[in-house]
Amino acid sequence: MKRRLAAAVALAALAAPAAAQGLFDDNVARQRIAELRKQVEAANKAFEERLAKLEDRSALIELAGQIEALRAEIARLRGQLEVMQHQAETAERRGKELYLDIDTRLRKLEQAREQAAAQAEKPPAEASPTAAETKAYEAALNQFKLGNYALAISAFQGFLVTYPTSKLAPSAQYWIGNAHFAQRDYKQAIAAQQKLVAAWPEDAKAPDAMLNIASSQEALGDRRGAQKTLQDLIARYPNSPAAASARQRLQALAQPATKKR
Repeated sequence: MKRRLAAAVALAALAAPAAAQGLFDDNVARQRIAELRKQVEAANKAFEERLAKLEDRSALIELAGQIEALRAEIARLRGQLEVMQHQAETAERRGKELYLDIDTRLRKLEQAREQAAAQAEKPPAEASPTAAETKAYEAALNQFKLGNYALAISAFQGFLVTYPTSKLAPSAQYWIGNAHFAQRDYKQAIAAQQKLVAAWPEDAKAPDAMLNIASSQEALGDRRGAQKTLQDLIARYPNSPAAASARQRLQALAQPATKKR
């Protein structure tokens, strides 16, 4: 029994250092494992940080690439916009030029049309009196100069019937009025001269006809009518010799009225 106990004690004594050594080896291993874990974790963290930086850098590089691509697209679009603006300006300028050209042509056409219409409205140019017209007119005028006023009236009326569009027609009508005036038929004189003014208002005899009308009115005692006719004469034909006579006549007509006051 004692031997067994001693053997067990001896065995325990022998095993104790070995157990202590095994315990020591486990602690060291644990520390080393812990240190390795720390190192691994540190390395992993550093790797992740570097990876994150790399990813961020990659993202920045990608973003920079996208920005460059956008810049290139913007530049391309700006180029297209400039081309379109240039085309639009060119088209607008051409449109304005075309409009001005069309407007100028239309104006010319309108002017040509107006001129053609005006020429169409104008009566045909009066031809110079023929020898027969001149002979008939002078024959009637000679009767007036001879004092044959009735014959002169008939001759001039016949002339107007035969040659109604003659260039001498206004003068023939004027002498008809003068022949009536010479016969003291003032009403017929007024009617004859009024016919001249109405039918040939642009003729050189028209102002003289109005002067003859005023004379006939004055002879009939119609001073107001005479004054009005003279005033109308001055207004319608201010630069004619008859207008100068009309101004003198108006002054003469005004003097008796002033004396009566």
